Amino acid sequence: MLVLGSGPGGQKAAIAAAKLGRRVAVVDRPDMVGGVSLHTGTIPSKTLREAVLYLTGLTQRDLYGQSYRLKEDITVADLTARTQHVVGREVDVIRSQLSRNHVALFAGTGRFVDDRTVALSETGGRERRLSAEHIVIATGTRPARPPSVEFDGRTILDSDNVLTLERVPRSLVIVGAGVVGMEYASMFAALGSKVTVVEKRSGMLDMCDVEVVESLKYHLRDLAVTFRFGETVAAVERHPRGALTVLESGKKIPADVVMYSAGRQGLTEGLDLDRAGLVADARGRIAVDEHYRTRVPHIYAVGDVIGYPALAATAMEQGRAAAYHACGEPVGRMHRLQPIGIYTIPEISFVGRTEDRLTEDRVPFEVGVARYRELARGQIIGDAHGVLKLLVSPEDRTLLGVHCFGSGATELIHIGQSVMGLGGTVDYLVDAVFNYPTLAESYKVAALDATNRLRQLDRIGD
Repeated sequence: MLVLGSGPGGQKAAIAAAKLGRRVAVVDRPDMVGGVSLHTGTIPSKTLREAVLYLTGLTQRDLYGQSYRLKEDITVADLTARTQHVVGREVDVIRSQLSRNHVALFAGTGRFVDDRTVALSETGGRERRLSAEHIVIATGTRPARPPSVEFDGRTILDSDNVLTLERVPRSLVIVGAGVVGMEYASMFAALGSKVTVVEKRSGMLDMCDVEVVESLKYHLRDLAVTFRFGETVAAVERHPRGALTVLESGKKIPADVVMYSAGRQGLTEGLDLDRAGLVADARGRIAVDEHYRTRVPHIYAVGDVIGYPALAATAMEQGRAAAYHACGEPVGRMHRLQPIGIYTIPEISFVGRTEDRLTEDRVPFEVGVARYRELARGQIIGDAHGVLKLLVSPEDRTLLGVHCFGSGATELIHIGQSVMGLGGTVDYLVDAVFNYPTLAESYKVAALDATNRLRQLDRIGD
């Protein structure tokens, strides 16, 4: 098996095939071992967020006062030191895992010669040919760049350039209120930048619970973030002292830096897909079947390059499933319940359906809520704003959705995911004993709230 790309999907495909006794090789640029996820995406952005929270003392201000800061003048060097440390360690881990499993790692870039052969361009200009029974495309994506915008990586940039900023900007315009845009809006607002978010849609994060989105807006406005919804950028003008964002409505927004967060583009343009009998769509994505096979049955594609949901977590599972299928090993279908984690400040995470979706589907539900301020652990860590919401079926008492906003949301959500995945009911959470004091106790509080509401329904029904 030959794997193009060493990101989360490529790693797991390679290691899974190696565990099943296949000879495996991975191709990637020497400076990109671990893929976009490790170098410009998931890992550096989440590490940057931790550095921001630690150095600004933001999450401790309910305890120590609104003026509390661990470091007064935070520099980019302060932020990137932690990022470089984590990335370096993770590269070592990945190289070690590939080596332990006898996976050959070729440094360079690959392009198809035919449907079973890849030409490897190595550093130094040399070229060699690699042939394989199965090929997995796991090349990932890059930020999409509108052709009308002149990106320079300093004043006008995309999410890949954020980590190379020379200083923390005093003011910042973010174009696009998707997941990446809102994560960076949160971070820079916490650092004290005056952030303006421009979004052509009427709202943000429409896949999330409405109350959660409203809570996030409230918190970000409290950090002086300005939202311009229903607005489209007409032009971005670069000036010696920053940039001027001109909206179609006529508004002009001056800022030190403008960051575009306008979706992602599949990294397929240099692969010569046509020589393998493949095509990509306008966004560089490759179509696959339920086993992650492309239209050429012995070529698979996994991760962001196949489109939605484009998460590191799902890419890992896709890589493993593709390798198992290629090797003739039985593999279960990926569970329909997939948690979503959004690393804004505070975090958002959910699994299952939202209230709006259940209403559209005409599915009755009852709500149980736990607020962090009611939990001893919430008071201890200084998070009085967090909330956990359970959506419960009044018919069979199963969980239809779990939504969390606050510290540790992306960890907490897995309890709800497990209960839902195993077909458990709200009564399991009522009867379960949770460690005290923990945030996990919020499940019991929310479950009791939901069952009290269900009891009232039953009484009126009787």
